Amino acid sequence: MTDTLAETVPTPQNARDKLLTAGLAVIRSKGYSGTTVDELCTTAGVTKGAFFHHFKSKEALGVAAADYWSEFTGELFASAPYHDHPDPLDRVLGYIDFRRLLLAGELPDYSCLVGTMVQETYLTAPAIRDACHAAIAGHADTLAPDIQAAMDARGMSDAGWTAESLALHTQVVLQGAFILAKAEDSVSVAIDSVAHLKRYVTLLFSQPEEKAA
Repeated sequence: MTDTLAETVPTPQNARDKLLTAGLAVIRSKGYSGTTVDELCTTAGVTKGAFFHHFKSKEALGVAAADYWSEFTGELFASAPYHDHPDPLDRVLGYIDFRRLLLAGELPDYSCLVGTMVQETYLTAPAIRDACHAAIAGHADTLAPDIQAAMDARGMSDAGWTAESLALHTQVVLQGAFILAKAEDSVSVAIDSVAHLKRYVTLLFSQPEEKAA
């Protein structure tokens, strides 16, 4: 069974990593604004002096946390089994299935750190906003080659949309699913949204074949 995202976070080896790991947990649970430096230090088990040795401010930690999140989730997705499918469309659909499997545990265990932070900081902390955008867009970029290969294999050069736009749309749906899960305090709405995303992608790629028939 696939581990939750929380269970895949690397074991911190030093004070800086302990603070970043604490940031992932606390910010996803309480939000960026609701997270204090004191709480981060307590959760990490380090002193306030250690915090300011590694980060000049909570905002600096937020930027570093976004990069840390992108790094370890990137490794998680890079090693995921959906890459083994020979058909690129199966890899895209397998990615969506993998996202569904990660919807496990409590809400902070499966929600997205960067999606959580950017909603609160897009006007007040541009550096965090930019780091969150880089994480989300960078992850979408990893999907685009398989989407493009699936389009090429099915003669969809004139589809009216691009691999990059569909890759970003998957992230829009996933981030929206996390928001609804928070609003309803229930994972079921997120599971339904991911299922609809898979249906949508399947329909997009079935239309050219139906027309040809």
